[in-house]
Amino acid sequence: MIEYTGKVVFVAGGTSGINLGIAEAFARAGAKVAVLSRRQEKVDAAIAQLRALKGEVRGFAADVRNFDAVSVALAATAADWGPLDVVVSGAAGNFLSPAAELSANAFKSVVDIDLLGTFNVLRASWPHLRKPGAALLNITAAQSWLPTPLQIHACAAKAGIDQVTRTLAMEWAGAGVRVNAIAPGPIAETEGMSRLAPTPAAQQIWVDIVPLKRLGQKQDISRAALWLCSSQASYITGVVLSVDGGLALGGSSAMTRAMSP
Repeated sequence: MIEYTGKVVFVAGGTSGINLGIAEAFARAGAKVAVLSRRQEKVDAAIAQLRALKGEVRGFAADVRNFDAVSVALAATAADWGPLDVVVSGAAGNFLSPAAELSANAFKSVVDIDLLGTFNVLRASWPHLRKPGAALLNITAAQSWLPTPLQIHACAAKAGIDQVTRTLAMEWAGAGVRVNAIAPGPIAETEGMSRLAPTPAAQQIWVDIVPLKRLGQKQDISRAALWLCSSQASYITGVVLSVDGGLALGGSSAMTRAMSP
């Protein structure tokens, strides 16, 4: 177990799915954990779940598209607990749609949540980061480099997140701040997977195209997050780490098969 006792961790989007799993992993490792999500009821549920792990927890209801609201949450966390050691940006929006049927507003909505939201979280965290020593982690996806049918909005947004990761890694390295990303593969028992594969038959298609022949588990991502944000990875920055069972090795043809059963 990698220790985070006394460390301050902020997880945007940390009230469900992969991001809640990450928040739980940091809490189990001893960190003080703050989560942010748009809906108060999801924040309250996540706080209750995290407090059951006996750690210090805070929660904020805010939309990552609102820079001022995100700034307030990050400032309040730092005021209570001190400089932020880890910031995870994982809020995301997605749905399936052919590009020819996708409205401009729908495209913008996903880009604003994923890409603008990531910038807002990272930029708003800057005044409150432990310097040197802070680690920032973005949650992206293989769609950032693999063209995927029905996902033009997510492909564009995730590609932007990857470049934000690399650019900030260069700009903020001098302050001793590392910026990395994780690209999860198909993860079981998540909202995203339920949308992409709503039936057992559809899930089997994903299993078939993953070289390791299984869906990922949330702990596969949280374990990678704990390591990548720890001192064990102190010489790593600007990396987009695929945690996908080898899915991306199959290229766009594999993604096309999965999206077109």
